[in-house]
Amino acid sequence: MRAMRTMRFQISDCRFQIGDEERKARKGRKVVFCFAVFAAFAFFTVAQPPSVLRAFGEPRRSESGGGAFRPAVTAAPQDTPDAHRAAAKAAAGREFAGLYSRVCLEPAAPASTTTAQRGQRGQPPAERQIPPRDRWYTEPVKVFDNLYFLGTKEHGSWAVATTDGIILLDALFDYAVDSEVAEGLQKLGLDPRKIKYAIMSHGHGDHDGGAKYLQDRFKARIIMGEPDWELTSRNSRDPVPQKDLVATDGQKVTLGGQTVTLYLTPGHTAGTVSTLIPVTDGGRPHVAAEWGGTAFSATTPAEQLRTYISSAQRFRDVASRAGADVIITNHTAFDGTLAKLDALKNRKPGAPHPYVLGTEGVKRYLTVAEQCAKAALASR
Repeated sequence: MRAMRTMRFQISDCRFQIGDEERKARKGRKVVFCFAVFAAFAFFTVAQPPSVLRAFGEPRRSESGGGAFRPAVTAAPQDTPDAHRAAAKAAAGREFAGLYSRVCLEPAAPASTTTAQRGQRGQPPAERQIPPRDRWYTEPVKVFDNLYFLGTKEHGSWAVATTDGIILLDALFDYAVDSEVAEGLQKLGLDPRKIKYAIMSHGHGDHDGGAKYLQDRFKARIIMGEPDWELTSRNSRDPVPQKDLVATDGQKVTLGGQTVTLYLTPGHTAGTVSTLIPVTDGGRPHVAAEWGGTAFSATTPAEQLRTYISSAQRFRDVASRAGADVIITNHTAFDGTLAKLDALKNRKPGAPHPYVLGTEGVKRYLTVAEQCAKAALASR
């Protein structure tokens, strides 16, 4: 490689202009020297393998169709699993280590399952087991002036409080919705009967399992992406709500002068919905972003991963344009929710808000999701 650099210098040194008589002799010697250098270069390009030539700079066809020589340009990161995981890890830092660990570690081959684990093919899934309360219950927390955490230790549910009622994001498992959402709102001084809308991020039981409870008890309007209404209708392990409102891309849900904006971001499921929520902290405005569906597996189809990647890129751009500087999640491990909630309890007046990460922080979160999906796709 040192010889290659030397040759490059010598080739560039061969450029000269016709000058005065005193330098003609010296230029004559230089011409001979240049011919020798170019001859050596021609031999080098023929003799060396393509991988070496790419490191030095190789003849590439110009846009006009010529074959002019262009110097080597620094290459973009390779499309390899390791390169994408490295990019994701750099974006994650410490703040989003949970997200990286969940979706970016090299997936193991799917384990074989036994009849005892899954039952005979064609049989309905096993009944959902309700874990002991102390394994999932956690206290509700006021996070911003108008945004409240109502989730479990594992899953997030969020309430946007307005003067005309409450907009809820996700409904948890059915076994948790009464304790965490209904009773949680009461503990925070809010009335669960004022839940007007409940937006489901996607149609999986850990997020929409409590939707029917909200629909039946509080007459809440349930909003979900069209494909996930169909997905939910096939759920035999959780209560299924009656089909209600269908989310559309860019839809604005306005209540009491506050507006939550919905974006269709398919990938985790075909009907995943991500949201932007204006919030305030002591009157200071911020914008919170929630990425609606995150995880994928070693068996996720390649086309679904491509869709996921496109959705992550698009929502990152949408969030950036909106000035989103807060990330909230529907899985507490992804952003260290429980640690942030603990930090809020000890926050002193004027101290930084643990949820306010800045616009770059929001973009980094979505970059982790994007790059992890790219790593999974490159592994195929």
